[in-house]
Amino acid sequence: MIRFAVGDSSLGSVLVAASDAGMCAIFLGDDPDALARELPNRFPKTDIVSGDATFAKWVTAAIALVERPAVDCPLPLDVRGTAFQILVWNALRQIPPGTTASYTDIAKRIGKPKAARAVAAACAANKIAIVIPCHRIVRTDETLSGYRWGIERKAELLKREDVPRYR
Repeated sequence: MIRFAVGDSSLGSVLVAASDAGMCAIFLGDDPDALARELPNRFPKTDIVSGDATFAKWVTAAIALVERPAVDCPLPLDVRGTAFQILVWNALRQIPPGTTASYTDIAKRIGKPKAARAVAAACAANKIAIVIPCHRIVRTDETLSGYRWGIERKAELLKREDVPRYR
């Protein structure tokens, strides 16, 4: 079972979902209903219910991460993906706040130097925005590449982390 709730941040709506094991999703967007409709698509064959009043701490923590993305997540995670995706996501979590890396950099770090496109696909499949910092991935020329939650949000997150090129 996954519990969820939607809150508001300075970057729009934030959907937070958690299983008994930990936070399994942070979605960003403009339409809270659209975010809620996406949840069963990303977690098929899972019971999804609204979070109760005690779930508020999860939402508060996720919104704090949106506002200050350089802060570590204080809550446990329930990361779900393929072995390759988890390998990529773990490498992304090693990128220090305030810095960026390219898809090629990550491919090399995980020992698969020709897998830049597969790294990009793993980033697109990431369900835990900010905590798994796909927003820190840029093109090799340091320009912004796509971001599941919108390029404008990506630019703002990098600005909030004080990445020099994006201040």
